[in-house]
Amino acid sequence: MLPSYSGMEPRKPYPTDLSVAQLSILEPFVPSARAGGRPEAYSKREILNGIFYVVRGGVAWRMLPHDLPPHGIVYHYFRQWRLDGTWPPLHDVLRGDLRVFEGRNRQPSAASMDSQSVKMTDRGRVSDRPRHERL
Repeated sequence: MLPSYSGMEPRKPYPTDLSVAQLSILEPFVPSARAGGRPEAYSKREILNGIFYVVRGGVAWRMLPHDLPPHGIVYHYFRQWRLDGTWPPLHDVLRGDLRVFEGRNRQPSAASMDSQSVKMTDRGRVSDRPRHERL
């Protein structure tokens, strides 16, 4: 069972909840609370559980279940970690671990580019003018 809030009974886990082993991998990458600040009302594990629930389930932040931390707090941490660069190193480590688990090199050795991502003119050159100015 996981922690409860506001005197509620411990909640049942969601499929997106972190296990203790998964948390131990992510914990070094999650920023700790700033010294001298307000005490944290919710654990980082529950904040991450809320983020993963929204991201994996494809639901709106406001649709976060009531037995997880409030959606405003969960979104605040998601946004803060996006702005301060927390997510890319965490993603890189997880991708590398998965590649090693699959018997591949930790770092990818190739990349691909989609030709549709570059806008071209009729003459085959990249245009720096908006489409409405080229007509």
